[in-house]
Amino acid sequence: MTTPTNADDTPITFGPVPSRRLGRSLGINNIPPKYCSYSCVYCQVGPTEHREIEPRIFYDPETIRRAVMRHIEAAQRTGEPINYLTFVPDGEPTLDAGLAETIDLLRPLGIKIAVISNASLVWRDDVRVALGKADWVSLKVDTVDEHRWRQINGPHPDLRLNDILRGIEQFASLHQGELATETMLVANINDGADSVTAVAEFLGRVKPARAYVAIPTRPPAEPATRAPDEETVHRAYQIVKSKVENVEYLIGYEGDAFAFTGDVRQDLLSITAVHPMPEQAVSALLQKAQAEWSVVNRLVAEGKIKQVDFASKRFYVRRFPRPS
Repeated sequence: MTTPTNADDTPITFGPVPSRRLGRSLGINNIPPKYCSYSCVYCQVGPTEHREIEPRIFYDPETIRRAVMRHIEAAQRTGEPINYLTFVPDGEPTLDAGLAETIDLLRPLGIKIAVISNASLVWRDDVRVALGKADWVSLKVDTVDEHRWRQINGPHPDLRLNDILRGIEQFASLHQGELATETMLVANINDGADSVTAVAEFLGRVKPARAYVAIPTRPPAEPATRAPDEETVHRAYQIVKSKVENVEYLIGYEGDAFAFTGDVRQDLLSITAVHPMPEQAVSALLQKAQAEWSVVNRLVAEGKIKQVDFASKRFYVRRFPRPS
């Protein structure tokens, strides 16, 4: 069954947004909220309402292609550059059974394609084929320990960590594009030296082009989730660096260069649907659009977005309709 497209409730495209990894990224939201194989404690989109592991069609690939084309044209009219078309949806992108076909449809546009995945389905042959079509793929490796995995990532009960780890190694050995990994550190769960060392040894076998050591920087699904302190993060970096040549922190602020495509209200709704915006970034976007803060106040009053305070900063995030 194809989920109807509703640009106001589940926007298919958003941005371009500043990405710490990909420059200026036009996001593709090919999974509606929130269908995922995981329910990570740190997820910026919130708790998973529909935990699934069987890929299916949510949006027709041609519908996605047309949405991307319209957004590219709008960005071009306002002079917004795009470095990547990035599948970074409200759930796990490889749950989309049409992912491979969609990437094929987007390829003629001549813009590099990225997929940011939690890696949970990479044990499947069809998922490895789909991911292999992208220029840049990021796979999550928060832990290689079963207990910590279930504690942090909240996987679907039918998933098995060992299958996922073998799938990652198999994909890494065949992928012709650039492979990155991301390890999100959560205080008092997977930030200990033993946990990080085990991840580093696994990454040493995978040999990603770049390994990112990340911490929660946006409002998490579980409010009690916290980032480790600076000393702990630095120790983790050094441990991973001992096994992987290229390691980077993923802990900084992306910047305020969010795109204005001509409709600031829709831009705010589209971006905050999957990318919580700090207050200063919202201000910068309004300034670019020559709009007043009253636009934000109206969206808050209408229940379209909400304010969330996290780590002494104020963010604006999209509110989704709750299932009846």
